[in-house]
This record gives sequence, structure tokens and C-alpha cells, in this order.
Amino acid sequence: MNVATPEQVAALTSARVVCVGDVMLDRFVYGEVTRVSPEAPIPVCRVQNETAMLGGAGNVVRNLVSLGASVDLISVVGDDDIAGDVDLLLRDLGGVSHSLTVEKDRPTTSKIRYVAGGQQLLRADREITTPISDAIADDLVAAVATGLQDAALVIISDYGKGVVTDRLASRVIEIARTAGKPAIVDPKSRDFARYAGATLITPNLKEMSEAAGGEPTTEDDIAAAARKLLSDAGIDTILVTRGAQGMSLISGDSAHHFPSRAREVFDVSGAGDTVIATLAASIAAGLPPVDAAQLANVAAGIVVGKTGTAVAYTEDIQAELDKPGDASGPRPPATIDAALDRIRTWKDRGEKVGFTNGCFDLLHPGHVSLLSQARGASDRLVVGLNSDASVKRLKGESRPTQSEDARAAVLSSLETVDLVIIFEEDTPERLLQEIRPDVLVKGADYTIENVVGADFVQGYGGKVVLAEIVPGFSTTATIARMNAP
Repeated sequence: MNVATPEQVAALTSARVVCVGDVMLDRFVYGEVTRVSPEAPIPVCRVQNETAMLGGAGNVVRNLVSLGASVDLISVVGDDDIAGDVDLLLRDLGGVSHSLTVEKDRPTTSKIRYVAGGQQLLRADREITTPISDAIADDLVAAVATGLQDAALVIISDYGKGVVTDRLASRVIEIARTAGKPAIVDPKSRDFARYAGATLITPNLKEMSEAAGGEPTTEDDIAAAARKLLSDAGIDTILVTRGAQGMSLISGDSAHHFPSRAREVFDVSGAGDTVIATLAASIAAGLPPVDAAQLANVAAGIVVGKTGTAVAYTEDIQAELDKPGDASGPRPPATIDAALDRIRTWKDRGEKVGFTNGCFDLLHPGHVSLLSQARGASDRLVVGLNSDASVKRLKGESRPTQSEDARAAVLSSLETVDLVIIFEEDTPERLLQEIRPDVLVKGADYTIENVVGADFVQGYGGKVVLAEIVPGFSTTATIARMNAP
């Protein structure tokens, strides 16, 4: 049963919110461990790749943007190079405006995770948790008040790094209530009273248990403990994230429990950010809290199957809603951002990513053989599909015989195909540069010298495979026979 309509998911792009809280930088250093150091009994990690992305409140923003929402981020950074990296990453996000106040004696919070073989070896944090000054808190509150004039609600993302003080939390919530707009809080403090007046808070079960002074286990116990916390703190509603057990949305007169939608848990980093972002975007778009919570539950199930501080895209959510119990069947073509996100997860797991491309206008046994061989040479297969306009330029005005969406649906139905990406250019060269596949596959009617992107792929150590051709099959010849008298 779907928990939301396609129209409701599409409506997330109309959301506009303000987010205030602790922004940070997450760095991931990926490498390979093959030996132990002679200097100490520790693994030696040979670094192969490094990435940097926004964390904390910044990851909430990334998740909002992935849903198509617009957001104003208000936070504090230090006077250092990391703050510059945070600023650049925010500028690269569409639909984001940001105000970063510099506090000279405060380092910009950063976390470096060292990963090998799909496992974290070490995390190194650079931070202080000293509360910001009242003067800076008042500046942030003023920025929230300005941003909230054009936004539907405010998110307070409290990571306990000092930005969300008692003064800031109470004043932001007061501004939101005065404006008649929700204030949604991801809490870190054990004292929920500091969020008094909030519309909704989103603790995980451990955080709620610490605030309640006990460890509720059954759903009835969780609901009872939650209601007492809500009453004592003066908060309207609580959404408790319970890991593998799902989520519980509880208010004074109702309780809704949602089982987990996760099929595979690979990395839970940032899942709470996905929950509050999806919840806030949904409420800002006009969805009732119960529907918003169910969408947040779906989004959380998606991101824990990815690596790092990942995000859920609207197309991920809609695909999950369309196929709640079955991962097979047609899937919509992926946008490049969503595709790269998925491909990165595969690579981080150590899976070999293959790539092939073509028009695939009328799927025939030759195509099926090519795709089967390509999948056999890799763990995951990405297919680059020429757009309708591209096919017309290459094959003539009478082509394609099927639209790009129809061709993508047929391809994605095949067990051998993991991902379909439509590209507008005549060749997949730009796509190859972004994907950087481990294996590039084309038919043996090409030579390696004639395969587009072969030099590039081989240049970084990738492999080019020429698949055997099944004789007697050609889309052009098939269409000619169909049109013959």
C-alpha cells in the first residue's frame, strides 16, 4: 500500500524552510588495508579516494535540496579553512541561501572517517562544544525571524556543538509560534524542556530513553514515556526513530507506529538528518504529520542502504513507494545526482561497476546478450541510454520507434541492468567522466581504439571489454523488414 501519492511526493519541491543549528564538514578517506604497521599494531591504510560533504545541519540542508525544497541555513563556523570548504559546498547546492556567522575562537566542526573494505577504521573529530555567546545567538535569531517570513517552518538541528543554546532554542520557537508556523527540533539535550513550545521533536529511542530516565521496550511503553515527556516539556508531538523497529509518531491523543522500510542496512550515518528533512519538507508542502512521518520512514530506509552521510531523492522515494515489496520490475531512469549517489555506494562496498550504452530502440537478442555479458564482467551494470533527441540526430527523423521513457522502462526490467541514465549528447563521454566505471563494455563490432571513452577508462586503471556479437540481429534491419512490402 502506498503511503503517499506521486502528487504528494512531487509537492515536496514547493517546500521552503529555515534551518538553524550546528553545521559541520564530513570527510571520508577511502583506502585499502593489506598490512599492519611495523611501528605499532595498527592497520596501514593506503588512501585511494577522498570526499568531503556537509554534515550536521548541513546534511539536513543536503537532504532538503535532494527533495527539491528551498532552504535558508543559519549557523556558526570558525575562522579557518574548513569554514571555506563549508561555504563552497553550500554555494554548490541549488535552492540554498546561507548565513554563516564567524566566531574566531571556535574551530569549524569537522569529522574525518577512514574507511577500508566497507568498514570504518577510525573517526577523527575536530570540535569544541562551548555554547556560542548571547550576542551571536541573538544575531542568529534575528536571521531566523527574517527567513521565516517567506518559509513555512523552522528546523532546529541540535548536534550539541554549542550553536543551539537555551537562549537560541527558546527564542526561535517563540518566533515560530508567534508567526503561526511549526518549529521542528532534532534534539541532542537530555532535557527536552529546553525545546518547550516546539511543534514536533525527533529523538532516536536512545535519546528519548535518556530524557525519560528509563528504557521503554514495547510500543505501549514508548507511547506512555513519550506522552509524559511531551506533557512535562510542553511539546506537541514526538517522532521517535527506533532503528530496525521503525518509528513512532506520538501526541497527547494518538500513537502511530511504522515498521522499518529498510531492506539492507549499510551505514546509518546521517539517517536522522534525512528523517527531519523529509518530515519538515512534507509538512511544509501541506502533508498531515502522519503522512509526513510515513514518508520520512521511507526515506530513512533508503539512506541506511547507502554509504556515508547519504541523502534520499524524490525519485528514490517514489520508486520505493511504487514497489514496496518487490525490487524488480521497471524503474524510472535516474537523474545524474541520484545515479552518482547510488554508484558511489556500490563502489564504497567494493562492488565493480560496469557501463555500456546505446539507443536500445527495439530490444532484441543481440542487446540481451550484450547486457548479459556486461553484467557478467561486473557486479553492477549502469546503462547509458541515448535520449530521443540524440537518437534522431544519430539515426534519422524516423527514430526512435519508442520514447526514451519506454526504452528505459524495458531496460530497467531486465535482471542484468541495475541503473539506467538517459544522456542528451551523441556520445556518453561526459557521462563516463562522471561515473568512472570499473569496466566499459561495447560490442565486438568495435575495436578498443574506436570505443568512446576507452582511453579515459584505461587511463585510471579501468578495463574495456568487447562483448561477443550475436549475428543476424540489428534494430535498423528489423525496422526495415517491418516496413518492407
